Amino acid sequence: MASDVNTETQVAHGEQGSGNFPPFDGTTFPSQLLWLAITFGVFYYVMAKVVLPRIGGILEDRRDRIAGDLAEAGRLKSDSDEAIAAYEQALAEARQNAHGIAQATRDKLNAEVTAKRQAAEAELAKKVEKADAQISEIKAEAVAQVGDVAKETAAALVDTLIGGKISDGDVSKAVDAAMKG
Repeated sequence: MASDVNTETQVAHGEQGSGNFPPFDGTTFPSQLLWLAITFGVFYYVMAKVVLPRIGGILEDRRDRIAGDLAEAGRLKSDSDEAIAAYEQALAEARQNAHGIAQATRDKLNAEVTAKRQAAEAELAKKVEKADAQISEIKAEAVAQVGDVAKETAAALVDTLIGGKISDGDVSKAVDAAMKG
């Protein structure tokens, strides 16, 4: 029954059962080679004129884009390096300025403290000088009063011990002689 189906199929299609597979049939090689050459030529032409230029353009665009991106990255890197250098320089200048301001403030405070200390020392020196003057005056007064007290005391002692009065001139001479000697 299987052979009946094959025969009916061949008759329906108008084929006669030659038995060879067409690509392997030696009588069809020239026409197959002709169609192979035509097909290859068309595909080659399409590839050479349409596909490869498009692929080449895409590759060129990608190459250009990559080169542009690398150039942009290099530019951005140099910009960031310049920004970092400017930042570091500004930071160094700020540190230097801060150091200068701190030193100026120290110098100013030292000058103020020195001026206040000198003013206090001068005021103390004036007070010491004034106190010395007062002490000298008090001492001079005390020395002057010592002489009068000594004269009165000597007159009272002589009066008490001897029972008589001595003249003030004699008491003064005796007290002055005792104070000098």
